[in-house]
This record gives sequence, structure tokens and C-alpha cells, in this order.
Amino acid sequence: MDFTLNSEQQLLQDSVRRYVDKAYGFETRTALVNAKQGGSAGNWQTFAENGWLMADLPEEYGGLGGSLIDTAIIAQELGRGLVLEPYLGCAVLAAQTLVAGGTTAQKERLLPQLADGSLRIALAYSEPESRGMPEPVSLRAEKSGDGYVLQGRKSLVLGARDAQHFIVSAQVSGVKEIKLLLVDANSAGLKRQALPLHDGTWAEELTFDGVQVGADNVMEGGLAALRAGLAHGIVTLCADLVGAMEKTIELTAEYLKTRQQFGVAIGNFQALQHRMADMAAEMELARSMLHAALASVANDDAATRQKTLSAAKALVCRAAKFVCGQGIQLHGGIGMTEEYAVGHYYKHAIVADLLLGSSDRHDAVCAAALQDEMRS
Repeated sequence: MDFTLNSEQQLLQDSVRRYVDKAYGFETRTALVNAKQGGSAGNWQTFAENGWLMADLPEEYGGLGGSLIDTAIIAQELGRGLVLEPYLGCAVLAAQTLVAGGTTAQKERLLPQLADGSLRIALAYSEPESRGMPEPVSLRAEKSGDGYVLQGRKSLVLGARDAQHFIVSAQVSGVKEIKLLLVDANSAGLKRQALPLHDGTWAEELTFDGVQVGADNVMEGGLAALRAGLAHGIVTLCADLVGAMEKTIELTAEYLKTRQQFGVAIGNFQALQHRMADMAAEMELARSMLHAALASVANDDAATRQKTLSAAKALVCRAAKFVCGQGIQLHGGIGMTEEYAVGHYYKHAIVADLLLGSSDRHDAVCAAALQDEMRS
């Protein structure tokens, strides 16, 4: 695949970057974090008006008919600003799972509202036992007429605070089948607990105690549709972290040019130049892995795609923790303060590593795939 941006993609990148630079400065973000609202409804509407929520949605359902590359471009620029709004949770994970697994009626009803920002849906798939992976699923769906009754718990539901619906993965009792079901956020028997994350974003834990789901809210797709949504999510999160690494390196380089010691800028010291070079090398390796993930989603079979995505998630998250951690070290004491931006990029990298499956969990997926290849 050719990852040179065409004119339309360059315009998209420029528009998101201008927004982040002008309207999402560090002081503005700090105010949003302190408000503990998980972002701003006004910002979300701006995302919709600029077409960022509909970039990768099908045209027949109100989208722009773009590709995952467009989503990655948007996410990379949002990552530079540590944007708090749940682009990953609502605009990518839930939306793409609905595209892959929803019925025609469900997509006609919900996707246009997702595209224009009037509706938010969150994907509730992670459980304490699965730790961000799609399996195992312990939440049970008992057959009840044409629908189901749900019993169980979901954790770390991204974008849940302002969601009107949830896409819930459930194990159907008595058969080895995972179903995806649409659940209204105000359903009887559904308990929600908001959870602040270390980087200023929010998630929720959901408890289902006899929640009824009607036949019209049972989705067509199952595990395959869930994996499709997660594939888009992993690529989006990797792109977000590449943007965060870019900004960390820019902040650190500027600091090394202005901070003086022994009468000269500390950027003149060769040891610090070497550390900056290491940071840049890790970032470019992560960018290359992002490109490999994008190519794999577009071209590979399911098994190869899963292995590549797991490798990308593990490598990019570790690179982000290294780069952002080194950014703090090169800033010295000021890098540890809440009032300075660079430390917040490290917090974001730490949280990102635990979302959608940790690096260790994805390493295990790669190891299992390698063992299967060796046996065959």
C-alpha cells in the first residue's frame, strides 16, 4: 500500500491539526479534565460538523465512504492534543462493530445519527477475566421469547458516559455462540459506574441484572463482527499514540533548545542528542508498524490480520511508553508536574497500553500464532 497522503487526506490532516493547535491547547484541555465531564459536547459537535465522525462510515448510511486510513489520520492528530472526547470508543469501536455486525434496519436507524453526532453508542465487550480481549465472554444471554435476558458484568467501557446505547457481547447459554446485542442505556436492571482513568478520560463498568433485549436489538454479527470493530480500534489507538510521540518529541526538542546549563543550551550535549535520536527511532519504528497494521487490515486473511494487529499493539504501546517516559527524563523535574504537558503524554501511553488488551496479552497472541505455524 502507498501511505503517501493524497490531496484530500492532506487537507484532512491539516484541518484536524489546525483545530487541535488552536482550539485544544493544553490549558483548554486542563480545564476539561478538571471539569470531570470526559470532554465537551461542543467539541463533539465540531467533530461531527467537520465530518470526522463519518469519515469511515458507508455513504449509504450517511457517511463519507472513506477508509481506515482516514480514521488513522484523524486519530494521529487528535493524539497530538491528548483529546478527551471518546473518538476511539464511540466513533470507531462501536461504529465499526455496528457496520460489521448490525442488521440493515439497525444500520439505517443508527449510523446516520452516529455520523451527525446526535447519538453515541459504546462497545461493551471487555470483562475482568478477558482483560481487553474479545474472549472469554462470561456475560450470559438467556433466551426469552424472540429476545434475550442478560446477566453479568462489563468493564472499561470506553465512551460510555454519554452513550445512549451499548453494543454488548454475550455468551448464549447452552450453545457455543457469542451474540452482539444493542442495549438501551436506560434499561431496567442496568447499573452503571463511572470510572476516571489516569489520563483524564473516563470509562464505565456496567452490571446487567436481568436486562431484557428485544428481537429487533439482536445484531446479525457475532465474534467476527466484534473482531472487525476491535481491528479498527487497535489501528486507531496506534495512530493516536504515534501522534502523542510526535508531540512529545517536539516539546522535548524545544525544551532542549531553550534550557541552559553551563552557559549553553543543553541540546548541545551529545548524550542528550543520543537520547533524542533513540526517541525518534522508536517513533519511526512505531509508525512503520502502524502502516503494517493498516495494510494487514486491508489485505490479509483473518489469522494473519490478528497476528499483525497484536504485534502492532504491543510494539506501538511499548514505544510510546519509552518515548513519553524519555520526554519526562529530558525535561527533568518540570516534566513531573501537572502544570506541564509532557507528563500527561506518558499518562496517556500508560492507559493506552491497558486498553484493547495489554502488550503482554498481545504478545501471547503472537506467540500462540507462531506455535501454530511451527506445528503446521
